[in-house]
Amino acid sequence: MSDRPLSRVVSEQIRGRILDGTLKPGERLVEDRLSAELGVSRVPVREALRGLSVEGLVTLLPRRGATVVEITPETVAELVEVRALLEGLNAKLAAQRHDPEIVAALEETLARGNAAAKSGTAEELARLNAEFHERLAEASRNSVLSDVMRGLRERTSIAFAINGRVRAREDWQEHAGVLAAVIAGDAELAALLATRHVQNAAMAFAESMKKAAA
Repeated sequence: MSDRPLSRVVSEQIRGRILDGTLKPGERLVEDRLSAELGVSRVPVREALRGLSVEGLVTLLPRRGATVVEITPETVAELVEVRALLEGLNAKLAAQRHDPEIVAALEETLARGNAAAKSGTAEELARLNAEFHERLAEASRNSVLSDVMRGLRERTSIAFAINGRVRAREDWQEHAGVLAAVIAGDAELAALLATRHVQNAAMAFAESMKKAAA
């Protein structure tokens, strides 16, 4: 598969399926099935699942095996409190440091995201959303912040996947606003819009949960 450790490659593939919604919250992760689908033995699958459990994406229970983590509204609220604050800091640093190469890459992702918001699949939207935020984190040029943000984004994105296409246009309009502030070098506005973007997604998630429970 790669020169990297096999368990890491397998971990990235399983992570991708979780984050794009192919593997749903609460779904059992059967080692035999995953090893067959990925063309590897059970050992790297088992190692990958252990690593993903440490990251908070997988739940491991004795005698019940592994499942995709189920994130409760209470957990989402706690994650959002932290992510919204740090996403604002991330955008603020990106505006202050204004790396032209990364800004160009963000503009390219934004263009593809706007197109996907009109006609793309939920999986494509999830992938592009992750790409935009990853590139914005790169633009902050703070590796510590980027590492912390990655885990928070992945855990909240499992919950926000319920928003799907419903909020796609608003998501990418908000991305455009954040990027415009970054390009303008307006650090305070970039921080405000990035924080508000996470809070808006959280409110949409809460509304979706209310409708599902009704």
